Amino acid sequence: MNARQPSPSLHAIRACFEGAIPAVMATCSEDGTPNVAYISQVYYVDERHVALSFQFFNKTRKNILANPYATVLVLEPAVAAMYRIELRYLRTETEGPRFEGMKAQLAGIASHSGMAAVFRLLGADIYEVEAVEAVEGERLAPPPPHHGLLAGVRRSAERLAACCATDELLQGVLAVLNDQLDIRHAMVLLRDGATERLYTVASCGYAISGVGSEIEIGHGVIGVAARERTPVRISHMTNAASYSHAVRSSMREIEPGLVLDTEIPFPGLAEPRSQLAVPIVSSGRLLGALFVESPIDMRFGFEDEDALVAIAGHLGAALELLRIGDEAAAAAEAPASAPPPSGAPIAVRHYLANSSIFIGDSYLIKGVAGAILGKLLREHTQQGRSEFSNRELRLDPALRLPDLSDNLEARLVLLQRRLQENSPHIRIEKTGRGRFLLRVARPVALQEIA
Repeated sequence: MNARQPSPSLHAIRACFEGAIPAVMATCSEDGTPNVAYISQVYYVDERHVALSFQFFNKTRKNILANPYATVLVLEPAVAAMYRIELRYLRTETEGPRFEGMKAQLAGIASHSGMAAVFRLLGADIYEVEAVEAVEGERLAPPPPHHGLLAGVRRSAERLAACCATDELLQGVLAVLNDQLDIRHAMVLLRDGATERLYTVASCGYAISGVGSEIEIGHGVIGVAARERTPVRISHMTNAASYSHAVRSSMREIEPGLVLDTEIPFPGLAEPRSQLAVPIVSSGRLLGALFVESPIDMRFGFEDEDALVAIAGHLGAALELLRIGDEAAAAAEAPASAPPPSGAPIAVRHYLANSSIFIGDSYLIKGVAGAILGKLLREHTQQGRSEFSNRELRLDPALRLPDLSDNLEARLVLLQRRLQENSPHIRIEKTGRGRFLLRVARPVALQEIA
C-alpha cells in the first residue's frame, strides 16, 4: 500500500491560477441540492486564501450566500495536474487592489476567449482555503524549470546599488531586465504629484523612446497598478479600453484661436500579448511604475511578477537615496563653462499658461520640465548664465515645483533626453552632484507668451 502523499501547499499550485483553463466549482443549496458550474478565475491571495470572480447573480452565487462552503477543481496546464480545493466563503470586495487586479486579468481572459462584452467583474469573493488535495491521475512530463529569476533580482540589486546618478539608475534597471530576465520591452514612469499623472523617463525595445509621454494614474494597466499600488498582470491580448495603452488628446488652446499639439506619443507594442505593471513605492509613497510587455501569450507568470516587484522595490529605494543626496549636495565642484553660442538664432516659444516649450514649430515639453527649461533659457539670454544647481531650482518660487519629495533629478533627466532627441543645439549636462550646465550652440530668440 502506497503511503499517502502530503497535501500540496497553495503556493505550490499557483500555476493553476493563471486563468488559462476555467475552474469547476461545486456548491450546495440550503436543502443540500448540489450545483456545478465553471468559473472564470481563481486568484491567489496568500497561503490561506483565494479570491473567485463574482460575475453573475446565478445559482452558484445564491448557494454560497446560503451555504458558505464550496469545492473548486483547478488544473495546472503544463502538466495536466488536477487539484481539489475546499473553501469557505468570507466576504466580497468591490473595490481596492485585489478587485482591480482581478478585473484586469479578467479583461485579458475575456478578450482572449472572445467574451469581452459578456465578462464583467461584480466583485472579488474572498474564501479561506480549508484543504488542498491532489487528484490522482496520469500527468505530463514537467517543462524545463524556469531558472534565472532570482539571479536576475540579485544582479539588479547589485547594479542599482552601484549607481551614483538617476540617469545611470534608470538605464541600469532596463539593462538588467534585458540582459538578466530576457525582457525586451520595458519602460519606467515616475509620478507627477501636481497633475497626478505618470511621465515616461526611460524605455527600451520600442521604435520611439516616448520619453515625456504621460498617462493618468488609474488609466490602463500602468495607471491602475500605480493607483492601487499593486501588480497588474495580463497574460492574454486584451482590447478592453480600460487596460490598453492610454490614448489621449493633447490639443490645447493656449491663445484665443491658437491650438497647439502638446502630445508626446506613448511607446508600446501595437499588439501586446502579455503585460505586467508594478508600482514603484518607497517609504509608503508612490514614486511611479515599472512596466514590461511581450508579443507572446502568457510570457509573464507569477514568478516574473514576484521578481519585478522586488526589482521595483530596489529601484524605489535607490531613487530616494539619490534624490536626498542630490538635494543635500552643496556646490562642491567649481563652476563649468560653456563656449559662446554662434550662428543663426533658435526660435523658442514658452507658453506660460502650461509651461509648454516649442523649438521652432516643434513641441518639446511642458509642465515642470517646461518651466525649468524656460527659467534656464531666460537667465541664459538675459544674464549669460550657463551653470545651474538643483538647489536654486528648488528655491525659485516662480517655478511652482512640487513638494520636496518630488524627484527633481528625474525631471532633469527627462528634459535632457527630450533635448537630445529633438534639439541638437541645446543640451543639459551634469557637472557634479546637484549641478548641471546649459550648453547652447546657437543664440536663443526666446519669446514668452502669457
